[in-house]
Amino acid sequence: MTTFSQKGMAGNEADVIVYGSTPAGFCAAIAAAREGATVILLEPTDHVGGMNTGGLSHCDSNQMVRSAVRGLFEEWHMRVVKDYTDRGLNAPYFPGVKDQSLWTFEPNVAMRVTMQMLDEAGVRVLTERYLKSVTKDGPRITSLITKNGTFTARVYVDGSYEGDLMAAAGVNWTIGREERAEYGESLAGKQYPKQKMNINGFDEQGNLLPLVTTDDAGAEEGGDSNVMTYSFRLCMTEDPDNRIPMPAPSNYDPARFEIVRRALKAGVRVGFDLYPLPGDKLDGNNSIGGQFSLGLVGGGKEWHSADEAGRKKIWEAHKQYTLEFYHFLTTDPAVPVSIRNRYSTLGLCKDEFASYDHFSPALYVRESRRMKGMYVISQKDILEEPEKDDPIAISSFPIDSHDCQRIAFEGGGVINEGTIYPVRRKNPKQGYAYHVPYRSILPRPEQCDNLLVPVALSCSHVGISSLRIEGTWMIIGQSAGIAAALAAQSDATVQELPYLQLRKRLLAQGQVLELPDVSEYPSTTGSISLKTLPGIVLDDANAMLTGEWSHSTNFKPHIGNGYLFSGKPGIKTKGDGSTSATFRINVPKSGEYQLLMSYSAHETRATNVPVIVISGSHEKEFTVDQTKPLPSGQHFKFIGNVQLESGVETMITIRNSQTAGFIIVDAMQLLPKDE
Repeated sequence: MTTFSQKGMAGNEADVIVYGSTPAGFCAAIAAAREGATVILLEPTDHVGGMNTGGLSHCDSNQMVRSAVRGLFEEWHMRVVKDYTDRGLNAPYFPGVKDQSLWTFEPNVAMRVTMQMLDEAGVRVLTERYLKSVTKDGPRITSLITKNGTFTARVYVDGSYEGDLMAAAGVNWTIGREERAEYGESLAGKQYPKQKMNINGFDEQGNLLPLVTTDDAGAEEGGDSNVMTYSFRLCMTEDPDNRIPMPAPSNYDPARFEIVRRALKAGVRVGFDLYPLPGDKLDGNNSIGGQFSLGLVGGGKEWHSADEAGRKKIWEAHKQYTLEFYHFLTTDPAVPVSIRNRYSTLGLCKDEFASYDHFSPALYVRESRRMKGMYVISQKDILEEPEKDDPIAISSFPIDSHDCQRIAFEGGGVINEGTIYPVRRKNPKQGYAYHVPYRSILPRPEQCDNLLVPVALSCSHVGISSLRIEGTWMIIGQSAGIAAALAAQSDATVQELPYLQLRKRLLAQGQVLELPDVSEYPSTTGSISLKTLPGIVLDDANAMLTGEWSHSTNFKPHIGNGYLFSGKPGIKTKGDGSTSATFRINVPKSGEYQLLMSYSAHETRATNVPVIVISGSHEKEFTVDQTKPLPSGQHFKFIGNVQLESGVETMITIRNSQTAGFIIVDAMQLLPKDE
């Protein structure tokens, strides 16, 4: 057996080579070096750090179980805070406190800390090493050929967002979304949680308007090659001393935004989210709840298969869209003055990304290739079977997907499809904690036996919708780096590395491998816990009833311990309104809310169930056809928007007025419209 001490780093050789300096990549490199391995970190672009240093400065770990996210993730954040305090500034947050508070930082600080940690670990960092090909001896990679040199190592780590090294090595992979039946995932296939916009998506010649991706969504239960939208995270400021005007887009064509004008006229939300940062800065992000935002829906579909020139073209297309969207928001007469004025105060930061004209160098690749490896993480591993025998990390970000396509219907209407709103605990708002098994970062041994894949790991689209967060990738990357160093030291295949040996070193480097006991998991018995649902959920058990009602659990799934029904089969006499179920609640904040209803659809249900909402001076009535199924994979159906007042009692009443057939009352849900 060859040991590290017998061989140092010579030229373009090392014990471990990491391709891609994403958060997983740079953590893998640091972790391997701390195990005594010589390490080269190759980055295809000239930007090191991926999204951690590229504008994603509002750390998403506030939705995670932070006590389970330690190791290099925690150390990195502690050093970010120390960077501030060493300069006599206030700590922007406190990494030692494992609550749900926001952790935010400036990109330049993130870059400084990242490069310091790489340098201290002795990692050799080389940029602009775009992968061309690999050479192999059987299942073993022998060299990695880039446009600027050939590199050899005993073990390789694919730290790229796209799984480029994995694909070049002949490892099986997939792209896009699985059909629901493939892994038995209710959140697979097509997802329609957003309201259909009452606008025309075609021009006068019958062609799709710009920014609409298709008029054929495909089967609801079927898979496709669509990925969630890409965008930039914009580091912006209103501070006149640090503000650089947003560049004007070249060749701006106002016609590109005709669909957005129609949406604004119909009252649709348009814009992007802004998160406060230290230094009087703001992190601009694509709005997961919005209809038109910073995400170029459909724009990243060919990213994974494009070569270097092709990716630069796609990158520029996303930048062009970003500049055009900002220009539209701040200048177009169709945009309300209040919105124009809000975004017009913003600009880029003089002290950020100076060598890139102050615009972020990192495109937010939320999802790309996914390996088909030794174990596939799917929905059941997150929500039903979280414990594994070979854990290397604990993931706990909610299942959360941005839009995948925008569809125009021939008969009218446009809808964004693919969003999965956060599937998480209600209090606190955390995702469900689950193990990431070592097998999920391993290729099948016959395909490659000296490669680890911590980013484009083996999982479904639903799985990556939870795994796809920088904090999770940092801890998986650290574990991959440790495994790579151990395999290189023993000259073993990565699949043969004894797990107990790996586990010992993971714990020594500060990883947490025991699942926390705080998580409450959704029921798999057909009962959906109210605690797992977002917003305000009103269960039938809390309704005030008049008339004749019965309780049932026959139709599954249902919210809580069952549902109520009123009526009899085959009776066509219309109801007289004397049977009712009323929910009473005081909402915490005045404003507009989305009203949703849970019921079990069936042909015996009433087609015109009235729902009346009264809140202070506001009253609104809706009619629900309970023969119509809920949106696929969803527990609630959107009914409409309502204006609610805090400080007064809001009443939501379901009656049998003029109904024929069964009325079902399972649960009602209220979601603030701006979330």
